[in-house]
Amino acid sequence: MTQIIQKLSIAFLAIFILSGCSSKKAHTGSMGSGAESSLAADFEKNAGDRIFFAFDKSDISHESKGELQKQVSWLMAHPSTKATIEGHCDERGTREYNLALGERRANSVRHFFKKHGIACDRIDTISYGKERPAVIGNDPKTLAQNRRAVTVVK
Repeated sequence: MTQIIQKLSIAFLAIFILSGCSSKKAHTGSMGSGAESSLAADFEKNAGDRIFFAFDKSDISHESKGELQKQVSWLMAHPSTKATIEGHCDERGTREYNLALGERRANSVRHFFKKHGIACDRIDTISYGKERPAVIGNDPKTLAQNRRAVTVVK
């Protein structure tokens, strides 16, 4: 019995030691350095980083145009900063449909930026469809929070 306890103790000690060796990077989104992280924080604080869409739509609402204009102004003031626009959807619909809808949403924002003087080579787009919800749930408020485009500066 003592040998079993001794072997279990050694096994647990080994697991404990090995788990302490794993390295985890601090979550900074797509940011790498501290300077980039503070740039992203400044962008989010002063320009906002997201807009929302109506169900099954990719056109930009009047309210969202105001939010995007803040982002344009911030990007104009930081001409060396690039950004990625992430298109997101709620959980309804197929994966393929939502990837296409997320792409249309991201491209709508990119087109708005281009129309307002931001060079296309500064803006990338990506669609996550329904794969990265901001919040989990299927009530109307939750679904609305997941129908979004998020601008991530880099």
